[in-house]
Amino acid sequence: MKVDLAVVGAGPAGLYATYYAGFRGLSVAVVDALDQLGGQMSVLYPEKPVFDVAGFPRVRAQDLVDSLVDQAATADPTYLLGHHAVGLEHGPDGVVLETDRGARIEAGALLVTGGMGRFTPRPLPAGGDFAGRGLRYAVPRPAELADRHVLIVGGGDSAVDWALCLAPIAASVTLVHRRTAFRAHERSVKELEASSVRILTPYEVLDVRGPDRVAEVDVEGPAGVETLAVDEIVAALGFKADLAALSSWGIELGRRAVAVDRSMRTNLPRVFAAGDVTDFEGKVKLISVGFGEAALAVNNLVPLVRPDLPVVPGHSSDAA
Repeated sequence: MKVDLAVVGAGPAGLYATYYAGFRGLSVAVVDALDQLGGQMSVLYPEKPVFDVAGFPRVRAQDLVDSLVDQAATADPTYLLGHHAVGLEHGPDGVVLETDRGARIEAGALLVTGGMGRFTPRPLPAGGDFAGRGLRYAVPRPAELADRHVLIVGGGDSAVDWALCLAPIAASVTLVHRRTAFRAHERSVKELEASSVRILTPYEVLDVRGPDRVAEVDVEGPAGVETLAVDEIVAALGFKADLAALSSWGIELGRRAVAVDRSMRTNLPRVFAAGDVTDFEGKVKLISVGFGEAALAVNNLVPLVRPDLPVVPGHSSDAA
């Protein structure tokens, strides 16, 4: 298969990059290890409200993905889902990307936006073997936790958002965080503090018990050890991405992410990166930032693939 641009990762940044490449007149192939579009957002957070996208005061994650898919369709991309990107070769006029299922994509440039492999949750140390028996690491269907006593562990956006989402439908929601300060958006933290969620900080989970599934949890904080009766635990401790393929390609990695310059170039020729997979000074991991990085990457790679086209695209309102 020959295309102008190969995109690795079909999450929000990858989908927007696909649209933008089509807007610039490039042909696109998209590779993702998952078997559906939308990345982690679709698999793990489809019901989660998203607040930081321009033009949307609040948007459901899956609705945002559906709109991005519709937008990307204007580029008429070729999708290779369920494919792990494993091999990368360089040539005088581009790159050759290979997948674990034998696909071979010849492209003028490569844009990495994630999708390198399976992402695994950071485990709850005291969780033992309760995963799937009351211990979970995501809440793709909040209704499953209706009328349950839920303990959420974590202090980031996912932990706070899930606490707010479950508070109206669960029998009770308790949030445990090992620090006094949260890493979530200030607005969300204020909503949390005004909600019915019981907040325990700084507290840590010491032990999880139950005959067959989660029943009791010991937590420890300034007041000592407290035992909570719990039906479900949501461990929102983050996920680890598989960047082994990137490292084997020779891509320079920063703080567990791809190092890029201000044009979103990596250290490899004709290889760019955008979205949460990137790292640079001042990096902020937001969906809205990922969209901007995707547009930067595409515009800067266009002249490499199409020397007759400039970096600056002009105004979209001028397009036919």
